[in-house]
Amino acid sequence: MRKAFYSVVSAFAVLLMSFNAFSQEEVSFSGLLKEMTASKAMSYWPANNFTTHQASSYDRASVSPDQPGWYNNADFSQYIRTEQKSGHAEQVMLDVDGPGVIVRFWLTTFKRNGILRIYFDHQDSATLKIPAYDLLKSGLNLGPALLNPHSSYQPKEKGGSTLYLPLPYAKHCKVTWEEKDLQEKQPRYYQINYRTYLPKTKVRTFDFKELAAAKNLIGETEKLLWNPPVANHTTASLLKKLIQPGKTVSITLPKGPSSIDVMRLKIAAQQLALQDQALRSTIIKIVFDNEQTVWCPVGDFSGSGVGGKALQSWYRIVSPDGQIISRWVMPYQKSAVVSFINLSDVPIEIDLSAQVSKYQWTKSSMYFHASWKQKREEAIFKFDTPKAQELNFITIKGKGIYLGNNMSVFNHMHTWYGEGDQKIWVDQDKFPSEFGTGTEDYYNTSWAPVVLYQTPFANAPRADHEDSYGYNTFTRTRNLDRIPFTNFFKMDMEMLGWQNGTADFAATTYWYGFAKATDQITGMEEEAKTILPK
Repeated sequence: MRKAFYSVVSAFAVLLMSFNAFSQEEVSFSGLLKEMTASKAMSYWPANNFTTHQASSYDRASVSPDQPGWYNNADFSQYIRTEQKSGHAEQVMLDVDGPGVIVRFWLTTFKRNGILRIYFDHQDSATLKIPAYDLLKSGLNLGPALLNPHSSYQPKEKGGSTLYLPLPYAKHCKVTWEEKDLQEKQPRYYQINYRTYLPKTKVRTFDFKELAAAKNLIGETEKLLWNPPVANHTTASLLKKLIQPGKTVSITLPKGPSSIDVMRLKIAAQQLALQDQALRSTIIKIVFDNEQTVWCPVGDFSGSGVGGKALQSWYRIVSPDGQIISRWVMPYQKSAVVSFINLSDVPIEIDLSAQVSKYQWTKSSMYFHASWKQKREEAIFKFDTPKAQELNFITIKGKGIYLGNNMSVFNHMHTWYGEGDQKIWVDQDKFPSEFGTGTEDYYNTSWAPVVLYQTPFANAPRADHEDSYGYNTFTRTRNLDRIPFTNFFKMDMEMLGWQNGTADFAATTYWYGFAKATDQITGMEEEAKTILPK
């Protein structure tokens, strides 16, 4: 049977293996682009150590959880300072020493009259000068994988965009905004995620010559991000069985060091009306090297939340017929056991296949985790009232890398629930490494959308009603913007909306961790059994 597991490894998979401990002697634009599609690299602690941070337009009245203003919601047009230039003023959005790289730039607004500038290495003139508060007008000539228009985007008025093209710098980076019509006072929202490397790391600063030279690589990256290499993978059938209520079935994988590279999964209730519940009440559990790292309802693990809706992203795909394709690389040193637990009251049919390949296990290798928790009837407070709270998505103790989440919501209100900001605390943070500007902003869109959208790293696979009542699912996975942590990680989301009310939240978090890293989540069996609201 072992031969069946290793029967086919495509040329592309071999290429990915060559990036398994991805390291660049000199961090460069082209090297970062290659890193984006080097799937196995994500399972190793970065050889070029870096920390990840975010500058944003969060409300500056938010100083400390112990002080008033922590939940204030004026998350726009907030800057570091104003610099007077010859004949105009520039608002500073980011001012950070390198070596580093901008890995995500999100923004949105109404009217766009002004100039956005990006300066590198203390130069007097901006390398990028964008004639509007609109990254789509940057002249970078990119496809929608690397430069996504938001679902609300309008060329002349409201809407925003997200840039994923890496912008490396050796010494320093500054981003500014010049407001042309000071009388308008348009709301300017922004989030700029960036890496900071160790001081002696060599980084080659972005320039247009290298951009032009990498034209073909940019095109290849764009195609791969939209069409992940799964079609050429032959996956060995592992399990096809009917699981009775309350029962568990398991499969032991070949001895390591190995990695699950592609997993194909489909589950079905015997009655279509019970399918949504089957996706929530069937649990995938994976134990690597005698340590459980995955415990998650199958539907949430897939990224589509409740209902098995179609999803097209870099790490996960859900086809229209309900097949789930996981591209998370899951390495193990010695052993792996994949189990499915039927917590529902009806039999569930499961069909599982996977590609398992050889893996180079090193001291930098980490285990894949998928952690799930649910809070029902969570109180949402109107954003202009002083009373508010935060919902903890996850708290991790240990060393690892955060790679994203999906948020499945059942909104009991007929109004928007997502005014709250994400707050991400890393290691010894005194203030969050990330302080957001709104729930939908974190998921690469803007202006309270209740619409479907698909991009490689952020998706909304479910949106039941225009007023946001019922089921909504948002997901965002991290790539170059992933977050390393050495001993502690916490992500919270403010529970703020347009009115007081309640909503049910189920959060799935994807992360890598070294042995003994733990998420502190227990006792979710009863939540997974709970009958879904309709």
